[in-house]
Amino acid sequence: MPLLTDDRKAGRTSHRPALDGGRRWWTTRRRDHLAGYLFIAPQLVGSVLFVLIPLGLVVWYSLHEWNVLADTFDFVGAGNYRAMAEDPNLPGVLRASALFSIGLVALNLSLALFLAVLLNQRLRGTAFFRVMFFSPVVVSLVAWTIVWGFLLQDNGGINGLLDTIGVDGPNWLRGDLTAMLSVIVVQVVKNVGLNMVLFLAALQGVPGELYEAARVEGAGRWTQFRRITVPLISPTILLTSIITVVGSLQVFAQIAVLTQGGPGSSTTVLVYYLYQQAFQFHHFGYGATISVLLFLIVLALTVVQWQMRKRWVFHEQ
Repeated sequence: MPLLTDDRKAGRTSHRPALDGGRRWWTTRRRDHLAGYLFIAPQLVGSVLFVLIPLGLVVWYSLHEWNVLADTFDFVGAGNYRAMAEDPNLPGVLRASALFSIGLVALNLSLALFLAVLLNQRLRGTAFFRVMFFSPVVVSLVAWTIVWGFLLQDNGGINGLLDTIGVDGPNWLRGDLTAMLSVIVVQVVKNVGLNMVLFLAALQGVPGELYEAARVEGAGRWTQFRRITVPLISPTILLTSIITVVGSLQVFAQIAVLTQGGPGSSTTVLVYYLYQQAFQFHHFGYGATISVLLFLIVLALTVVQWQMRKRWVFHEQ
């Protein structure tokens, strides 16, 4: 028969089970969860402070007419949204934005993939050309644009080169079509190196055995590219397309420095029109309304691209 302790004889209970229960609550799993939350806490705080709260404030400002000069802040409800629907300049702005985005995305992605395929060959000098094509990415955007502004003037460097071969170049920044084309080319040359590096990394991850097997079966270079290369790098194509589309809709510095939205309004894209309304005409409420429109356009295009991945991205099929 087991002996009773003094505590049991006196009818007292021990506090040890409560201590054991506390130890069971602070498990390794809970400690790992807490460590994980602490690691992501800075990102969560930054997202709340610099993304969610500003987004909520933009929506709030879009419901008001804010005149800084008169120091008034009046609630107008959906008045700014009705004004945007009736704005005669908005269709032209959206058309210019669409033209710029389509031209930029098509030229950037195709040129970046072409350069990546060329630089993926085992040839001498490829390292030099990789650095040369990527170097504009790290150059200051404003400095880059100012230099191109001088080159594209009527008596600038581009027309000077054309004059040496007997070609009379146009005033690139003063024609409707040439101004839009110039802005697109300047932006493509500035950022094509980033997508080129991403494509190059994806190409180097394609197994060489697949190309060897394709050559044994008699497949040509175009068939190998279409049947092997494109499917295997399709996740990178999706990534670069989303990044490039979002970036094309947020262009501002190039327009502000090169054309100021002109000639006329042929290069007035949505972000520059937002800047004009908010900071030149001091219609901050209407500028916030255009910001909401821009956010919805970017969100819709991103969701569409993300949903389409199931159809053409190889690893999602």
